[in-house]
Amino acid sequence: MYVDSHCHLVFPELAGRLPEVLQAMQDAGVDRALSICTTLEEFDAVQAQAEAEPRLWCSVGVHPDNEGVQEPTVQDLLERARRPRVVAIGETGLDYYRLGERSVDDMAWQRERFRVHIRAARASGLPLIVHTRSASEHTLQVLREEGAGQVRGVFHCFTETADVARAALELGFHISFSGILTFRNAQDLRDVATWLPLDRCLIETDSPYLAPVPHRGKSNTPAWVPYVAAEIARLKGLPVEQVAAATTRNFERLFGIASPAVVGVHGSSET
Repeated sequence: MYVDSHCHLVFPELAGRLPEVLQAMQDAGVDRALSICTTLEEFDAVQAQAEAEPRLWCSVGVHPDNEGVQEPTVQDLLERARRPRVVAIGETGLDYYRLGERSVDDMAWQRERFRVHIRAARASGLPLIVHTRSASEHTLQVLREEGAGQVRGVFHCFTETADVARAALELGFHISFSGILTFRNAQDLRDVATWLPLDRCLIETDSPYLAPVPHRGKSNTPAWVPYVAAEIARLKGLPVEQVAAATTRNFERLFGIASPAVVGVHGSSET
């Protein structure tokens, strides 16, 4: 069985057809998914979705790209982290990809938001889901300054260099690969996936975005996470079943989620 460690099931492309999405997951052998929160405003919907569906868990956090939304405090995050099915803080991090006319100095608010999430992860003991794009130097710097050794987590939808991957591993973090791994122009990323230890790998869709080949350009779904596992298996010369089993174990260990007692439409699991 596969696990999608990062998807956005409350986004409009998926929320309105959740029963169909869950059935497709089951048909594809994807038995669990982690639904990611990107604003405090959407948290109630994300958490309610997870609480109603035994195959889903969720996070609480504010994405670095989101402006004009409620700014989280450590207490805001901790209060929500205590609710059922919440197993992570994030996604959070730094994103300098769309600076426009702004400078890196102008993004101090983003770095402060990231620090708030790291402090909440330390206080709660929950893993941190890190988003970094065109900002890896500052991402690592802030993690180190905030005591990253006291925080576990994952660099999700990894697209950075091998040096960044090694630095993340040294801080104790996992690396998660998305459908980007299957893209024709992603050879550098495939090189990272080839040497990265399997016991530090996760797989994800980041759906509804980044659909893997052969579905590129379509609205992504958790049912397509096996394509990511298959690419890792090809790169490492391993059976895909081994990659599925290893990434599932990694997911369970990182997020403190036990193997499901019953798998199926009406399956249940214990956290």
